[in-house]
Amino acid sequence: MENKRRRVPALAPEERRAALIDATIPLLHQHGVDVSTRQIAQAAGVAEGTIFGVFETKTSLVVCSVIKALDPEGTVAALAAIDRSRPLRERLAEAAELIHARFLENAQLMAAARKLVITGELPKQLIANREILHAALTEVITEGADQLRRPPAAVASLLLLFCGANTYGPFGDPDNFSGEETVSLLLDGLLRRGTQ
Repeated sequence: MENKRRRVPALAPEERRAALIDATIPLLHQHGVDVSTRQIAQAAGVAEGTIFGVFETKTSLVVCSVIKALDPEGTVAALAAIDRSRPLRERLAEAAELIHARFLENAQLMAAARKLVITGELPKQLIANREILHAALTEVITEGADQLRRPPAAVASLLLLFCGANTYGPFGDPDNFSGEETVSLLLDGLLRRGTQ
């Protein structure tokens, strides 16, 4: 009986690009932008040269991977699912939990993105993603905005700013700032109730 080798069809360039991006994302979580093409090739199960058949440089692969990993779609969908009939404080607390979780999950990727900004390699898509996330958060705040002394977009910016600083800043303490605590700080400030 003749032993026939089964030929595995080669991936089309777009499929190869997608497979390399999918293999790179977990490595970026682990190593940041210092991940090597050798590590990527091993994770993808391809020869190192395969990377450069579909990406000009390692940086272009890293940029595409960061963009995909930081796609805000999941968080935007979760923000859209928040029940708008609930009180503003509750909605904001749930939104803050979602934002904190997103930032914590992507801390290493955000560090990679900042390095890409410094090197001028950050494409417009990441900026657009940030705007999409801001708009989704603003939408959560719009109902009941008459209770606020700042417009919903400004409140969304402050919430994102605090969540970002709390996750990435040198004085951050994400474990001790629940969504409820974050919103209390944002809405009530630091004075005890009844204090002038």
